[in-house]
Amino acid sequence: MLFGLFMGDWTLLILLPAMIFSIMAQIKVKTTFDKYNKTRSYSGLDGASAARMILDKNGLYHVRIERVHGHLTDHFDPRDNVIRLSDSTYNSDSAAAIGVAAHEAGHAVQHAVGYAPIKLRAAIIPVTRVGSALAMPLFLIGMLLTAFTYNAKIGEACMLAGIIFFSMSTLFQLVTLPTEFNASSRAMSALEESGRLGKTDLAASRKVLSAAAMTYVAALATSLAYLLRFIIIFMGASGRRK
Repeated sequence: MLFGLFMGDWTLLILLPAMIFSIMAQIKVKTTFDKYNKTRSYSGLDGASAARMILDKNGLYHVRIERVHGHLTDHFDPRDNVIRLSDSTYNSDSAAAIGVAAHEAGHAVQHAVGYAPIKLRAAIIPVTRVGSALAMPLFLIGMLLTAFTYNAKIGEACMLAGIIFFSMSTLFQLVTLPTEFNASSRAMSALEESGRLGKTDLAASRKVLSAAAMTYVAALATSLAYLLRFIIIFMGASGRRK
């Protein structure tokens, strides 16, 4: 029987804590946003105007703000120099929406000042995409080949290649952490310095961004758990042949 990705395999237990953490993080960000999205901010800002305020303060007049469909589909696209705010953020004057929009403006500022982690993340995206596409197929092919002794060496090579490719995705998640935390820090600093939001609104925006940050921590934890599991499976397959 193949040592690996099957029910009853004890290595599945490695994934369990990360999966629970990931589910809890997703629930936390949804409930936190929904809670503070119902409370109107009296700052006179909505999501789009908050982002515009931060962009203009940093001289990023060329960065556009567009509305896109969806819920929390907000993102900054450096290729087109545009911040795309979702339906739940663009016109909303809640502290939650203002925080999310300010966060995306923080990403635009990062690109403008040449923030190192975001440059590194952008540089490894092409490699990460290739790695993500090849990692699992290579690993599974390797597992199948190791089941046959005459193809064991080739199988182990494929499994090892799959692990290396998957580690690229883990590296991407690792680099993403400082990028997201820094964008939120820039957002909160800009909102505080503007003097437009009261303490209650600032606290609400901070809680929303903190909850969102935990989803990136969970993504890294999940990626590390999968990587560890693959390594253990590889070591087990290699050990049986010796």
